[in-house]
Amino acid sequence: MERVPIKGTDGSAVRPEDSGTALELLVHGVGGTTPDKMLDDPRTVRITGDDVAAVFRRADDVDAESRPGSGRPGPVPEAYVWCNLTSGNGTRALWLLLLPFMVVNLAHWMRPTARHRKRTVRLYGLLVRLAGLTLTVLLVAAACEVALDLAAWQCAGTRACADSHSWLGFLSPGVSDDGWWSRPGRRLALAALVPATLTGLLWYLSHRTWSAYESQQPLSHEGEAEEDDGRTALGRPGFWYGRRLVARLRAAHTAAGLLTIAAAVSSTAARFDRAPGGPAPLDTLGRLLQLSLVAGGGAVVWVVCRRGRSERHLDRQLDEQLVRRLPLTALVLLALAAVYAGWERPEWQSQGRLSGDATFGGITLVQGLLVIALAVVAHLLYRTHPDPRAAMRGLAGPAVAMLACALGGVMSGGVSQRVADWLDGTGATIPGPPVLLTWQASVIPLVLLVLLGHLAWLARRTWRSSRAQLATVESEYTGEPKDATRTRRIARTRAMAALTDRGPRLLGVTAASTLLLGAGALVGALTTRRTPAKAAEGAYAFVESAAETAQALGSWLIGLGFLLFVTWGRRAYKDPSARRTIGILWDVGTFWPRAAHPFAPPCYAERAVPDLTWRIATWTRTTRGRLVISGHSQGSVLAAAAAWQLEPSVRARVALLTYGSPLERLYGRWFPAHFGPAALTALHHDVDCWRNLHRLTDPIGGPVRLPGDCGPEVDREPLRDPLVYGRTDLHPLPAPILGHSDYQADPAFAEERAKLLGRLQPDLPSPRVQDERGPRAQEEPSPRVQDEPGPRVQDEPSPRVQDEPGPPAQDEPGRSSA
Repeated sequence: MERVPIKGTDGSAVRPEDSGTALELLVHGVGGTTPDKMLDDPRTVRITGDDVAAVFRRADDVDAESRPGSGRPGPVPEAYVWCNLTSGNGTRALWLLLLPFMVVNLAHWMRPTARHRKRTVRLYGLLVRLAGLTLTVLLVAAACEVALDLAAWQCAGTRACADSHSWLGFLSPGVSDDGWWSRPGRRLALAALVPATLTGLLWYLSHRTWSAYESQQPLSHEGEAEEDDGRTALGRPGFWYGRRLVARLRAAHTAAGLLTIAAAVSSTAARFDRAPGGPAPLDTLGRLLQLSLVAGGGAVVWVVCRRGRSERHLDRQLDEQLVRRLPLTALVLLALAAVYAGWERPEWQSQGRLSGDATFGGITLVQGLLVIALAVVAHLLYRTHPDPRAAMRGLAGPAVAMLACALGGVMSGGVSQRVADWLDGTGATIPGPPVLLTWQASVIPLVLLVLLGHLAWLARRTWRSSRAQLATVESEYTGEPKDATRTRRIARTRAMAALTDRGPRLLGVTAASTLLLGAGALVGALTTRRTPAKAAEGAYAFVESAAETAQALGSWLIGLGFLLFVTWGRRAYKDPSARRTIGILWDVGTFWPRAAHPFAPPCYAERAVPDLTWRIATWTRTTRGRLVISGHSQGSVLAAAAAWQLEPSVRARVALLTYGSPLERLYGRWFPAHFGPAALTALHHDVDCWRNLHRLTDPIGGPVRLPGDCGPEVDREPLRDPLVYGRTDLHPLPAPILGHSDYQADPAFAEERAKLLGRLQPDLPSPRVQDERGPRAQEEPSPRVQDEPGPRVQDEPSPRVQDEPGPPAQDEPGRSSA
């Protein structure tokens, strides 16, 4: 990559070390913002990037590098805007339907920190991938239940139901006078188009979103030390480019969906052919087809188990034969199953339900066993390297996997129950959905009761914490008249912000109650083979009424929750306030690459991190200037990930300023293997300097909490919020409680940024010495930035040094298609 020469206003060359160039690269957080707000200037210019993600500058700062002697102090602000990667029009709310896939993908990254346990780590990833595979089978099985069982088999096979729905008339033997499509097998074959279309849509979305979001190649660099040596895997060359694994998983999950449909279409016909007096040739064909489906399922499981992520190098090669042939083979088997089921069988009539109870029961049992095995493996990993700050003592991953399975079951059962009610109405003309789905819906009120009890306990703890902080708040604002209402509001805001740290307990209660009650529902469905209301007939009056109430309430709750889920998701992409409410969960979920499920929503970081890495590396190379990465909220996570991806020599010339950062509070606790104390400590040693700002009123950001002397070097004391308690001559109006926003309004922000710039040197550093904490380039053994008392830099618009980037087109990476 060629270096772009810097020229002065008279056209003469300017030496980089004499240019005095300083850049502040701003990275926004959850919810996004606009370039003019980030740069505090309505006139902004996009200097590199596209409509999805781009870098902006003020119009006056576009040519700042060519005018180093302008006399304007302060760094040149530059904004990286990535909000379009996670937001857009209302149709993106449909991605919320993929929420179970996103949640199980999160479980992959939540494993505990482990050293020298590679086989156990691989087993953990394998179990999560298998859990993700069961979710795909569950979703397709639910679509088969709706289209094949409820519509084509039950409703079309019942004259009263078919009369109520004229669009099913040509499938009904009575309405169509035994028309060609009225044969049971042909009805099933035609209805199979619905789940097959859904599977094809998932494949298309996965392929398309990979090309649009995740096909950016990271900056090439040599691999660094192993993760077992204390470094995070986020610094590996291939971490943000999982093309090969996503393509393999996409092929396997697509084939799994098609094979599930083929089994649903052919299994009922095969049972009819195996019955005494059945056609012998069709029986033989059915057995061969069933064996082929079993072999195809074994191939899918083998592909999922065979290989995980390749992070130590850019894995550009695809297993083209596997990626193409596996889904194609499954599609051929589906076509053969449709032909086999549609063969003429004059005596075959549709009665009762299809084999939904056995299918959903088997999926539920396998998911429960996988979650239990995952919990055992996670516990073994945690014992090798205990981390007291890790959420749920390393069991957060299994708990989240359990939550993903529960979400999949609730969504599947909700759709089936609502479609059955719509088709049947109040006539009770069809058997309805599988008994297990009704049992699962019936335990939802019990789970909600457990959660409401825990939330009541949390509310009481929050109220007590708020009262306990009243004296602390008043002691922090001395010399001003006290206002009881103002004090209570500040204390209440702090107590509410602390609820974030109670998240692991809430998740643990939810996962445990879901696992136990789900197991009870499975046992009840398999032993009674009747719905809860019918199974309780003849029991005590209280038990019978409770069963009927739970069944009815669960059915309505599951349908209402599904509708509210989609409605809220659509509103979140149109209303910024609603988006901020769920934005942190969604942005955390889509930050991670698709390692466990290929149909999860796309990973925006596979575009954003390479963007930032390329910009930082090329700018420092062409100017050799000073650069401060300024990240707010989720932007601080992107900034840290980009810093890990830099060459060590470049990383050592970069300063990091984070504020409202969830690096430790959320990522360090929930993803300890990648953002644990060892990883964050290594980042502190590798960058030139790092300062972190936080408030006690911030529900998202918090301190980094590095051990030993590193903690005070990174974390500043909590900022005052509000800045002023009451009305003063300088602040005649009440100062707001800022919480997670407007960190730049605090004078401490400008003060810490000035210290970081003062610490940085514009020229290339000499090699740093080795120490026991790992390799680190060091110019001089100078002390870290300390939180020392002294005059603060006033929070007022300061003139900027105007500079100009090198031609961005020469520095951008090329694209690659999936």
